[in-house]
Amino acid sequence: LMSIALVAGCATTQQSERVAKVDPFESINRAIFTFNENADEYVVKPAAEAYKFVLPEFVRTGVTNFFSNIGDVFVAANNLLQGKPENAANDIGRFLVNSTIGILGFFDVATDAGLEKNQEDFGQTLGVWGLSDGPYVVLPFFGPSSVRDTAGFVVDVKTNFILNSNHLNDDQKIGTTVLRVVNYRANLLEASQLLEDAAFDKYSFLRDSYLQRRRNQVYDGNPPLISD
Repeated sequence: LMSIALVAGCATTQQSERVAKVDPFESINRAIFTFNENADEYVVKPAAEAYKFVLPEFVRTGVTNFFSNIGDVFVAANNLLQGKPENAANDIGRFLVNSTIGILGFFDVATDAGLEKNQEDFGQTLGVWGLSDGPYVVLPFFGPSSVRDTAGFVVDVKTNFILNSNHLNDDQKIGTTVLRVVNYRANLLEASQLLEDAAFDKYSFLRDSYLQRRRNQVYDGNPPLISD
């Protein structure tokens, strides 16, 4: 029993040191996390549930495909910046096929044609270039991030086709952005319920899951071992 207690004590100390290193702003992050949870509970989630109730699945799938198709252009750009021209060519191929045969991207025919979807953003590109995550942060409304990914997120927003389009007025940009957020949240309704049921400390679970996922994405599913 004494040995178990000592091992448990060491493990707790190591865990505390790790958390202090990756999440030095935990008190602030938890406050923003609570704000985001309330905003989701009272505004975003009800809107997503109503959206899912009103629109049939094939329409929601089409909306998801449309925004995903636009995103493939930026995925291709990040693949080029990461030195992966073959993946970039795949992404451009997806965009061309889905924008034409797929009717502006509402139908994902490229996947059926063997052009698989990639997920890249500028935060991952910075990681590939060697920039470490930095401290974990929680962004108001946008949720889990890191110092590196926040910088990448700013670049992603600045290059967002919809937000920077000269063909859309401000009301159209806001409406399109709201549609994208509500559609995205509707796609996560079941997953969020599973998280509510499974996670003892939702904040810690999301933090650790986010950091592990981002590390996995930066290294394309094959991250090196972390040395002590």
